[in-house]
Amino acid sequence: MSSKITIIGAGSVGSTIAYTLSNQDIASEIVLIDINKEKVAGEVMDIIQGTCFRDPINIKAGEYEDAKDSNIVIITSGIARKPGQTRIELAQTNVNILKDITPKIVKEAPNALYVIVSNPVDIMTYVFTKISGLPENQVVGSGTILDTARLRCGLAEHFDIAQKNIHAYVFGEHGDTSFIPWSRAHISCANIDEYTTLMNNIGKEIPTLDKDAMLEYVQKSGGKIIANKGATFYAVSASVCRLCGLLLSAYDSTATVSSMMHGEYGIDDVCLSTLSMIGPNGLKGKVPVPLTDEEVEKLKKSADALKSVIAQIEL
Repeated sequence: MSSKITIIGAGSVGSTIAYTLSNQDIASEIVLIDINKEKVAGEVMDIIQGTCFRDPINIKAGEYEDAKDSNIVIITSGIARKPGQTRIELAQTNVNILKDITPKIVKEAPNALYVIVSNPVDIMTYVFTKISGLPENQVVGSGTILDTARLRCGLAEHFDIAQKNIHAYVFGEHGDTSFIPWSRAHISCANIDEYTTLMNNIGKEIPTLDKDAMLEYVQKSGGKIIANKGATFYAVSASVCRLCGLLLSAYDSTATVSSMMHGEYGIDDVCLSTLSMIGPNGLKGKVPVPLTDEEVEKLKKSADALKSVIAQIEL
């Protein structure tokens, strides 16, 4: 099946997403759009010259009108987070950029599924949902998909097991108030504590997991990478491309994307990540998995933190 994906923003994240997609079979056409015409032309030339080793794919540097008939539009535009800067501190600057982009791209691709990647992603997803005029099923933020990937990476290393055997998620804000609902975390059909006991009983020495340290690993990974190399873009690109694949699949899947809350867990009028059902028609809704009272309170704390930022920005 042919599919067209447009990417707004040719910075480190946007161009890496385009490159990653060029090595997969998700899209048959990729359009990369950026205000910096020379930069986007260079990125496309560099990417397309490596596609001789795969089946033909159409990649072009374009304008907004070239997004027409896109199946998916990925928005990565915005100022990158600097070392020591929180995602929330980016809010108003990137909101202003999004307010400029939104009517231009929605005019050209009103039927596309939109994936918001720009940080702070939950705020940006909320703003786009509010100002785009699109049905909510067409809009998702990348949310805690990356956080969940980091969690599974950390758990795979701790338990010395392939990540595909791990079902654990990060909920809430893509940021400092995120949390891990450990009551929903399983490895090979056993919860984390059960799995540790089971492995020790068969002679595979597994140390007790420090759950607080694992959450810190998840939350601090982005900042550490930025401090070390200046930006994060490989893992987020892989996460977004995986999300695109789910949105273009024949069947529905679950993922921790950011979307508008409508009373789930007692939370309303804010975008954050819980387990959601997504598929070829976009967002199908939240999957109301049971959480402990403590976990619900953590989710509400995350929602309140985001609402406090929304109250301070100009929509």
